[in-house]
Amino acid sequence: MQERTTRFATRAALALALAVLLPVVVPAQSSDAPRTSWGDPDLGGVWDYWTFTPLERPEELADRATLTVEEAAVVAQEANAAALARDLAAPPGDPGGYSQAVWTDRARATALTQTALIVDPPDGRIPALTPEAEAREEARLAADGQPVRIRVGGYGTAGPEERGLAERCLLGFSTGPPLLPGGYNNNVQIFQTPDAVVLLVEMNHDVRVVPLDGRPALDDGIRQWMGSSRGRWEGDTLVIDTRNFTDRTASFALTGLALGSAGGLRLEERFTRVDGDSLLYEFTVDDPASFTRSFSGRLPMNRSELPLYEYACHEGNYGMENLLRGARAEERDAALEP
Repeated sequence: MQERTTRFATRAALALALAVLLPVVVPAQSSDAPRTSWGDPDLGGVWDYWTFTPLERPEELADRATLTVEEAAVVAQEANAAALARDLAAPPGDPGGYSQAVWTDRARATALTQTALIVDPPDGRIPALTPEAEAREEARLAADGQPVRIRVGGYGTAGPEERGLAERCLLGFSTGPPLLPGGYNNNVQIFQTPDAVVLLVEMNHDVRVVPLDGRPALDDGIRQWMGSSRGRWEGDTLVIDTRNFTDRTASFALTGLALGSAGGLRLEERFTRVDGDSLLYEFTVDDPASFTRSFSGRLPMNRSELPLYEYACHEGNYGMENLLRGARAEERDAALEP
């Protein structure tokens, strides 16, 4: 039951640890927003989507959709201080993990004036799972917990298949889709041609190639980790429709949060160039087999002049090797006990 416990604990932690953050009001696209040589809005470049603003609106802020700029600044400072305060010595026998201080994104005290990244439903909360989805999840966990849809964590240590998708270097823990802030590497580089857009996410160097040429969707029998995307322009907004996700990942996932099965997921993302330094990113999760209703989120992306760093997960994935080696050592010690 470890994965289920982690899932609900993470949802509670998101609301508690970041309990006082809220959304920003992003202006409509400026008439002087840059354009490509062929006339489309220019989305190219590296874009930073880090914020301390929580995914869901804290219950104690249920009647507030926004904060003042001054309130948001206080929230950012408090959340940043709380993150750095977690740099405690590891308990005996525990090698510890990354220091919050070296998670450069968390070192930046940044929060929006909106109360949560989720903006619809109006309460800023993820809708409940359907009874059928709850039953499927209970049955999966009561069996062997496979497939492990969570990004970080897992169901056991018998082998790599029992660990989360990010631990196995299959998907980054904050790359979605949709794109959502995580511990670090909250950057995406966008490349454009008249016929395609490419999204290169820094976390796990995940790449999505989005055709704009009107080609048909993939056959329903072809399933992919990040789905199959098709794009189109609606005025000055790039709209990306993604389907054909595999049921081996969740309909909505963020680090320790894994909800539903993505087999029936339809994800819509919208990118609007607001001005020279910012994009507005919006997403809608539509999966009637998993959630009682669709839901949407919104956050700004800010231009960065810094390059992406290579995230070479598989080439040096000592964490997985050491985790399994430690599990085997514990088994040997247990077998020797009288």
